[in-house]
Amino acid sequence: MSPKKRITMHDHAAEASLFKRRALFTFFCVFALLSVLVTNLYHLQVESYKDYATRSNDNRIRVVPIAPSRGLIYDRNGVLLAENLPFYSLDLVPEKISNMSETLDELGKLIEISEDERETFTEALKFHRRFKPLTLKNQLTEEQVAIFSVNQHKFPGISVEAGLKRNYPYGAQITHVLGYVGKINTRDRAQLERSDLWKNYAATKDIGKQGIEKFYESLLHGKPGHLEEEVNNRGRAIRTLKIVPPEPGQDIYLTLDLKLQQKAVELLTGLRGSIVAIDPRDGGVLAMVSSPSYDPNQFVQGINNKDYSALLNDKSRPLINRATQGQYAPASTIKPHLGLLGLDEKVITESTRVWDPGFWQIPGVERKYRDWKRWGHGWVNVYSAITESCDTFFYELAYKVGVDHIARFMEQFGFGQNTGIDIFEESAGNMPSKEWKRLKYNQAWYIGDTISVGIGQGYWTATPLQLANAVGIMANKGRRFPPHLLRSIKDNTAKIDSPINELPPIELKNPRNWNIINEAMRQTAHKSRFTDATYTAAMKTGTAQVIGVAENTKYDANKIAEHFRDNALVVAYAPFEDPKIVLAVVMENAGWGGANAGPVARAMLDEYMLRDTWKPQP
Repeated sequence: MSPKKRITMHDHAAEASLFKRRALFTFFCVFALLSVLVTNLYHLQVESYKDYATRSNDNRIRVVPIAPSRGLIYDRNGVLLAENLPFYSLDLVPEKISNMSETLDELGKLIEISEDERETFTEALKFHRRFKPLTLKNQLTEEQVAIFSVNQHKFPGISVEAGLKRNYPYGAQITHVLGYVGKINTRDRAQLERSDLWKNYAATKDIGKQGIEKFYESLLHGKPGHLEEEVNNRGRAIRTLKIVPPEPGQDIYLTLDLKLQQKAVELLTGLRGSIVAIDPRDGGVLAMVSSPSYDPNQFVQGINNKDYSALLNDKSRPLINRATQGQYAPASTIKPHLGLLGLDEKVITESTRVWDPGFWQIPGVERKYRDWKRWGHGWVNVYSAITESCDTFFYELAYKVGVDHIARFMEQFGFGQNTGIDIFEESAGNMPSKEWKRLKYNQAWYIGDTISVGIGQGYWTATPLQLANAVGIMANKGRRFPPHLLRSIKDNTAKIDSPINELPPIELKNPRNWNIINEAMRQTAHKSRFTDATYTAAMKTGTAQVIGVAENTKYDANKIAEHFRDNALVVAYAPFEDPKIVLAVVMENAGWGGANAGPVARAMLDEYMLRDTWKPQP
C-alpha cells in the first residue's frame, strides 16, 4: 500500500507580496522606457527641430553648381583670340555602373569610341572619385547625341552633358603667348585646395595651363553660380526653387598686334627661331613668335598619348617658347651696349681709334683672337666698330673694362634676370661674372673668358625677349619699361587699362653717350638693309657660334651638321627719331646674321611702319 501524497500548503500572503514586487518592478521599467522615449521625442521634435528640418531640406533640395563662362581674350585692336564654343560630352558616374567593361562595349556599338579615348578614360578612372562624373568622349556630334538619347534608358549613370569649350581661332600662330586650358588634374586640384580656391571650381573641368591662360586664370575664370531644385526620394528633380547665376570671367585685351604677329609667323615658317617686337614707349609686346609651334586646341579636350608623344619627341622642340625660354649667345647684337659702357667709363672716347689687323692678342700671350674679317678692318672708332661689327675693337674694350664691370652694367639692361613678363614660362639667361663661374663650376675666371664675353659669346646667354628689352632701353636712352602682354581688362561695367610700370632709368655719367651709340646703330641700318627705306631705322646684326672652331680652322657651314651651324640674330628699332617699335630676331642655325636675319627685320619693320591702317599709338 503506497503512501499518500502530501498536500502542499500555499502561502497566499507571500505570493501576493512577490506579485506586487514584480508588478512594481515592471511598472518602473515601463515608466523608465516611456520616459526615455518621451525625452527623445522632445529632443528630436523640439530641441533639434531646426537641425533636422535643415537635414530634411538637404534631402529634399539639391544644390547643383553652375560653371561660369570663361573670359575672352582679344588683341590690342579688338580681334578675338580666344573664344568659347558650345559642345556635348558623354559623362559616366562610375559607382552607378556595375560592369564598366561591358558598358563600354555596349556604348561602342552606338557611338564610336576610339582605343585612345577608352585608354585615356580607363587610366583617368584609377585616380577618379567614383561618385563624380568622368568624361568618356568629348565633342559629340548632333547625330551621336540623338542616338544616345534614344537609348539612354539602357545606360544608368551615363548622360550627355552640354557645356562651353575653349577655342583658339588662330591655332598655332599665338600658342606661346596665349597658352591653353586643359583638364584639372590631381596636381591642379591640390594647388587649388592649398589656395582655398577649390570651391570656385565645383562646376569647372578646365583650368589655364600655360601662357596668358594660366597667368591670368583668376581674372578669366569667373565665379560659379548654383541651382537649387526640389527632388523626390529617387533623386529626380521635381521643380526649380532658386537660381543664382554665375559671374562670367573678365575679358582681357592684350598688347599683341595680330597682323604683326601673323607676319612674324609667316617669316619664320619652316624655320626654328623667334621674333619679338615691343613698343618701347610702354613695354607692350606687339608680337612674340616661337617657331615651330603647335595647335593649342589639341589640349583643350585632352590630347591623346600618340599626339602628345609626337610633340615631346620632336627634335625641333615645338613645346618650348623660344622667345622667353630659348637661351642664345647674343653675339654682336650687344656690341652697342658694350660700346656704351666703354664710353661712359672713359675707356674709349668718340674719337678713340683701334688698329685691327684681323686679330687681337692678350699682352704677353701668343694666342690670337681672330676677327670675323680675316684681313682686318684697319683703323676703327666706336662708330665703324659697331657698323662693321669689328671683333678686335671689342676684344680690347672687354679686356680693359673687365667681366665684373660688364656684368654689373648689363644687368641694368635686364641680362641675366627675368624680364617679369606676364607669363610663367621664362628663363633668366646667363650674365657671367667671376663669382658666377666660381659658384657654378668651382673654377677660376680667365682673361680668355672675358674676351669671349666681349663679343657676346662664351658663357653669356640671353633670350630674344631680353634682347628686345635691352635694345628698347637703348632706343629710350635709359628709360625702362618691363615687357608685358596685358593692355586692359573688361568686366560688366567698364574697360580698365592696365597701369604702365616704369623702372628707374639708367643714368650715364655723360648722357650724350646715348646719342653716339644710337647714331652708330642708325648708320648700321642705313648702310645695309635700310638704304632705301622711307623711314629711319637703327639696327645691329649678330652671328653666334653654336660650337667652337679651332684657332686656325676656317668655318665651313657645308661641312658642319645643320644643328651645329651659326645662329643669325638682329636687333632693330624704328623710327629712329621717336622709336615706336623695337625688334629682336633669332634664327637658329641660319648662318650669317646680316644676310639671313636682316631681311626678316626689314620685313617686320616695313609691316608695322608702312601698313595702310597703321596709326601711331597715343
